[in-house]
Amino acid sequence: MTTERAETDIAERFAAAQVLHRQGRLAAARQIYLQILDAQPDHFAALSATGALSGQSGDLRQAVDYFRRAVAVEPANAAAHCNLGLALKQLGQLDAALECFDRAIALDSASAVAHYCRAQTCKDMARTDEALMSYEAAVAINPGFAEAWYSRGMLLHQSARLDAAIASYDRVIRLEPRHFGALANKALSLHSLGRHAEALAGYDQAIAIDPGFAQAICNRGSVLLALDRVEAAIASFGRAIAVKSDYAEAYFNRGYALRIMNRIEEACADYQVVATLAPDFEFLAGARLEASQQICDWTEFDALVAQITAGIESGLRVSHPLILMALIDSPRLQLQAARAWVSHACPGRDSLGPIAPRARPEKLRIGYFSADFHEHPLPRLLAELIEIHDRSRFEVIAFAFGPQTHDEVRQRLAQSFDRFIEVRERSSLEIAALARSLDVDIAVDLGGHAYNNRSGIFALRAAPLQVSYLGYLGTMGASYIDYIVADRTVVTAQSEPHFSEKIIYLPDCFQVNDRKRRIAEDRFTRAQLGLPSSGFVFCCFNTNYKIVPATFAGWMRILKNVPGSVLLLYAGYDAVKINLRTQAARGGIDPQRLIFGERLPPPEYLARYRAADLFLDTLPYNGGTTVSDALWAGLPVLTLAGESFASRVAASLLTAIGLPELIATTQPRYEERAIELALNPERLAQIRAKLKDNRLTSPLFDTPRFARNLEAAYAAIYDRYLAGLPPDHVRL
Repeated sequence: MTTERAETDIAERFAAAQVLHRQGRLAAARQIYLQILDAQPDHFAALSATGALSGQSGDLRQAVDYFRRAVAVEPANAAAHCNLGLALKQLGQLDAALECFDRAIALDSASAVAHYCRAQTCKDMARTDEALMSYEAAVAINPGFAEAWYSRGMLLHQSARLDAAIASYDRVIRLEPRHFGALANKALSLHSLGRHAEALAGYDQAIAIDPGFAQAICNRGSVLLALDRVEAAIASFGRAIAVKSDYAEAYFNRGYALRIMNRIEEACADYQVVATLAPDFEFLAGARLEASQQICDWTEFDALVAQITAGIESGLRVSHPLILMALIDSPRLQLQAARAWVSHACPGRDSLGPIAPRARPEKLRIGYFSADFHEHPLPRLLAELIEIHDRSRFEVIAFAFGPQTHDEVRQRLAQSFDRFIEVRERSSLEIAALARSLDVDIAVDLGGHAYNNRSGIFALRAAPLQVSYLGYLGTMGASYIDYIVADRTVVTAQSEPHFSEKIIYLPDCFQVNDRKRRIAEDRFTRAQLGLPSSGFVFCCFNTNYKIVPATFAGWMRILKNVPGSVLLLYAGYDAVKINLRTQAARGGIDPQRLIFGERLPPPEYLARYRAADLFLDTLPYNGGTTVSDALWAGLPVLTLAGESFASRVAASLLTAIGLPELIATTQPRYEERAIELALNPERLAQIRAKLKDNRLTSPLFDTPRFARNLEAAYAAIYDRYLAGLPPDHVRL
């Protein structure tokens, strides 16, 4: 056979092999490629094709061998270096792959593919800036390179450059309007920016293209949650589960949504499914325990607390920090849990850049940010403070992102602030930018990590100074919160190192109070409250999840030692009554000695305290507003002080009202003191009289005094800021 004829034969055979290759008949194609290489070992195209086929078959090392041989045959061929680099990248040999792509670019700087491959490799090596430069080189060479725009968008999203990510996805969509990934990921970036309506529309577009993509359907549910369309969110999560029955994230999210709707037992069932599908799912242990605590179901309490404790110690994301306050009395672990949550849910972002220094204003402008400017425990404490802030020195602005109600509290607050701005429909970025445009000097976060919080506002830096106050009784664990308002009782020398914030130590008590809280004049009879005609009445109206097994067991021992006594409690759910009465019976206490009160309007709720004899506080999460309410109504409160902020709130209130004798420091002393007061009417009467005398003369309910102290703190931290000094502890 002549050389020319042989070449023609090889070319024909190679063409036939390529047809087979494209048809997926890999073994037949491979056989022909190898025959060609037997005849011509340096046949570049056959070497390259055999390398590609080896890669398709999963033999990456063999692919690398063939691509190396191809490069040796044509060392100036940029595509050959790219092929070798891709195989090395798949093998995880990233440095070697990067060298190949750099060589390809040196040979052909106009190769968009080589720049793209280099970008993908740099991304895998966490060399983000280099990856972005290479993506940009690829799309500059080939503006129609949709996958390069798409990959660039994903990397920008991961780098929290969300606006730029959206712009990159938009380029993909212009090129390929039905590009599912670009539509879905653009929606994800919009959601992250708080542009929820646009995100919802984006997910709807993506799902219309691929109705069976469970993740997009689940993400759509999360957007609906952010829009407070909770029932629709539950339906969307259910649809994702219908598509993918083992989708743990959808079950978890639906459990959270059901929890919001107070469908606690359904939420517990969904969380249980997650525990079966993915036992190590992030934040699951805390969510399960929080839901079961709402109905006082302690079946797995000890096991879950142990799991949460061990997880936090190991640096895992096991619990939202709020529920931890009711479970573990450890400032150190609370800080670790808060930091884990912040890194996951609301890390600091520099999208708005630094705030430029400005001259001292005539009046300090204080922004109060909350979802709870309506009938809620928080404004029952805060309202009078807003009314009496010194307007010659301070201007106060409300940023309200909660429900737009029309109750009396809302109306009072709207009239009390200098400006009351509804920002519910705005994104965190828009709210932070608005606060900056209004020259807010100090931004006060009244929610912290509580439900409906908007930590993203503070992560973007809404003001030069940012302060956590009142709504969250512990460290935020966030670098962007500069201060927390406290006092020397709630934050001790031992716990101070476990706060990421600097502490503003107010001189009396950290908690403000409203002296205008009205108590209904009509007294409840015992019969009206379902109480027996005689006998000592203990009570606790703290929310149910604060009742832990150790606290309840102590209460039952107290009842056992005070014959004829009863315990008046609040029950948020019928299951609470069943579960607590069952526990009482197990402890040898007649279940009917537990009496459950209904939710009442605030004046009647306060009046109900007057039917009780002693309020029993919870540990490790004390009552805050409830303890203050009891004291305002004239009811003594017995507390057990722990180590954390939340476990020392009642001690702070009792110290400020001059009743330190009602602060126990051990569980036995707590129980002994309760029994002693119940069995010694004369001693209890003395304490009641002391409370009555101190009620309007002690610092606790001296709201003007509190206002001046807080204002002095605001001035002190702003003076430090103007002097160019970093935040530091403030001791007034």
